[in-house]
Amino acid sequence: MKRHNFSAGPCILPKEVLLQASEAVMDFDNGLSLLEISHRSKPFVDVMENARALALELLGLEGKGYKALFLQGGASTQFLMVALNLLEKRAGYLNTGTWSDKAIKEARIYDDIYEVASSKDANFNYIPKGYDIPVEYDYFHCTSNNTIFGTQMKEFPKSPIPMVCDMSSDIFSRELDFSQFDLIYAGAQKNMGPAGATLVVVKEDILGKVSRKIPSMMDYKVHISKSSMFNTPPVFSVYVSMLTLQWLKNLGGIPAIEKENDKKAQLIYSEIDLNPLFKGYSTKADRSTMNATFNLVNEDLKETFETMVKEAGINGLNGHRSVGGYRASMYNALSLESVGVLVDVMSELERKA
Repeated sequence: MKRHNFSAGPCILPKEVLLQASEAVMDFDNGLSLLEISHRSKPFVDVMENARALALELLGLEGKGYKALFLQGGASTQFLMVALNLLEKRAGYLNTGTWSDKAIKEARIYDDIYEVASSKDANFNYIPKGYDIPVEYDYFHCTSNNTIFGTQMKEFPKSPIPMVCDMSSDIFSRELDFSQFDLIYAGAQKNMGPAGATLVVVKEDILGKVSRKIPSMMDYKVHISKSSMFNTPPVFSVYVSMLTLQWLKNLGGIPAIEKENDKKAQLIYSEIDLNPLFKGYSTKADRSTMNATFNLVNEDLKETFETMVKEAGINGLNGHRSVGGYRASMYNALSLESVGVLVDVMSELERKA
C-alpha cells in the first residue's frame, strides 16, 4: 500500500532524492560510501559548494553580499547563535509560537529582549499585526511559519533594523523578497533534507559588531572563513539537502513549487471549512500553507476517523499536544494526490456520520 506521509518532521523527501542518496551510501566515490569518505575530499567539498550555491540561487541572493552555511545543532542552536553574534544591547522578537518562545528564552541569556507583539493570549492561533519595531534595537526576529499551531506570516514588516527569520518549516516553499532579511536560518529536516544540517543564510556586513568574545564554533565569521568546513560537517544531511535543492531547481524553482503548495492548501482547507465534522484551529487569514491544523467537532468520532486514516495509508497526522487534534504537514515533496486521499477520508467520515 502507498503511504501518505504528513509528518511534521523529519519531512517527506522526493523519491528520486531518496534513490540517489541510497545509491551514494553504497558507492559515492569509486567504491567508497558517502558515509565513509573524507569530508575534506574533493568530491564532498564539491557537494558542499554546490549546496551552498544552490541555496543562494534559489533564494535569489547570489551576488548580494550573502553567505550560505550548512551548520549543525538545528534551529535550536541558532536561537543562541543569533544572539551571540548580533545582540549587543537589546533586540525585538515577535512571539508567534513555541519556537519563537524558545528563541526568546535563549536570547535572554545574553541581554535584554523585548517582545514587540505576541499571540500567546489565544494560544498562538493568529499572527500579530500592526506592531512597531524600535529603530534603536540591534535586530528584529520573527518565525515565518509555526508548525505546531498552523500559522504563517503572509507579510513581513519593513524593519528599520536587521531582520532575522527562522524559516525552518517553510523555506523554499513560496516566493518572497528574501533580500529583506539579513539572516535566515532553517533546520533541514522540515522542508529540505534529513535531520543533522541547518542552513544559515547571512548578510555578511551585519557581522562583527558585538563587543563580546564569541566561541569559534558559534561564530558565523569563522564558519564563513572556513566555507562551512570549520569542523566535520553532517555529510549525509548536506548531500541529501543538495539533491533536494537540485530537484527543486529542476522543477522550476520556488515559483513552480509555490503553485503546487497553494493547490494542496486550498484542497485541505476547503474540506475543513465545508465539512461540519471538522474545525480549523488557526485564524483563516494566517493559515499555514505548510501545516494545516484542525480538530474534530465531535470527539466521539475520533476512533472511527483514525481507523479510516490508518487504512488509507496516511501517516503522521496527529496534532501536537499543545493543540491536539490533527496536523497535515504538506511540505514541498508531498503530492497533491496524498492530500486528495486525506480529503476523501474526511468526506467519507461525513457520509458515515
